Parts: sequence; structure tokens; C-alpha cells
Amino acid sequence: MQNEVATYWEGEAELYSEGIRKELEGFQRQAWLDLIKEHAPQRPSLQVLDAGCGPGFFSVILAGDGHQVTGIDCAEHMLDEARGHAAREGVTADFLQMDSHSLSFGDNSFDLVVCRNVTWSLAEPEKVYSEWKRVLKPQGRLLIFDANWNWHLWDKEMKRQHDEDQQAYRDHGWGEPPHHVDTDETDRLSLVLPLTRQWRPAWDVQTLQALGFHEVNTREDLNALVMDEKQQVLNRSTPMFLICAEK
Repeated sequence: MQNEVATYWEGEAELYSEGIRKELEGFQRQAWLDLIKEHAPQRPSLQVLDAGCGPGFFSVILAGDGHQVTGIDCAEHMLDEARGHAAREGVTADFLQMDSHSLSFGDNSFDLVVCRNVTWSLAEPEKVYSEWKRVLKPQGRLLIFDANWNWHLWDKEMKRQHDEDQQAYRDHGWGEPPHHVDTDETDRLSLVLPLTRQWRPAWDVQTLQALGFHEVNTREDLNALVMDEKQQVLNRSTPMFLICAEK
């Protein structure tokens, strides 16, 4: 299953990279950095793992803030895009092809693990959460940013709200809403991934606590903080959340 997910992300790299470029040039850059720094360990230089880094947005902004960043992703094409963004920004980060289900890092390697829009796509999320805990140092923090992106694929009420959001986007005169390169494949994979049918972040909190994390807190509806007007309209019924867990 995870091999299918990796193959899928290879084909999405250029589309996602364009979105990252816009965020690096927009207000989102500082908004995301402020949000991460608010919840990260309070030290000037951290060892950071950007898990599922994609085209490298978190890696770039955190490296630019003085942290030692390692970005990993299962898709080499995503890593190529991340290296390009880092080079253009003049920052240094290590980018490695790796599956979060089986990390090659030693125990207690990182002060902070961050991820954005990654956990919904995991084949075995509990296994990954356990791995992230293993590589965190004592008192290290895990920051998960995600949303119930695919609830509308099987829930009728959420489908109705999702369709309303899509139409509202068109009604503003912005054209057709942005979408994945292969929407059919996205939907097919999503429907077999376990977190599509788990209401979050409640599931994550329970799972992280069972794995031994403590100080597990959530912050919901981040849309107004980190999304522009178009994104807020399109994702009205799908608010992003933050989960902060300490080892």
C-alpha cells in the first residue's frame, strides 16, 4: 500500500511545488513559522525532522530561522523540488528519500518532528507515530498539521458541504477549484487509507497518548491563520488542525 502512495506522490510533485513557491513568497511563510515556533521547544537552534517534507516548505523556513533541518519524503521527485527551493532561498537542509514507517535515524535524534498534510496518507499511522516518538529526544515535540480532507468521499453531509465550498469558489469568479493531478487515483487511495474514516484529531490524541506521549494538545481551525481568501473559501468545511505532543 505504501508503495502505491509513494508512486502517487511522485506524480504530484510539480503541482505541489508551485503551491510551495507561492507560500514562500506570501504571508504564509511568516504565519507558519510563527505557529511552529509557538509550539516548538524554546531553543534558538533545534534538530528538526520535516517528515514527509514534500517540496520543502517547512524545511526551508525552519532552516532559514537557524535550525538544523532534515527533510524526508518517500518520493524522490518531491525531494528534487525541495532541493531546488532550498537552493533558491540560500538555505541548507539535508533531504533524504525515506519512509516514515521505517526510519533509519537512531533513537533520540531530534528535538522537533513536524509534518503538514502527511498523516492522512499513511498506510499504518500508528507505526509511524511510534517511529516519530522513537527518534524524538526526551521532551522533544511532535507537531502534526492536517485536516479531515477526505471525509466527503463517504459522508453525505460532508459531501454536500464540500460541494457548496467548491461552488462558492466558482461564484467568486476564481474559475475551477484547484485539484490533484489525478483526482480518480487520489480518491481511490484515500478510500482505502485508514485515517479517511477516523474523525480527527480525536483519533490522533487517543493514539498518541496510548503510545506514551504526554502533554498532547490540539488547536483546531487554523484556516484563518495560514490560508489566503481563496483557500479559506475552498476549505470552509475542512478546517486544519494542529496536534502538539511531547515525548
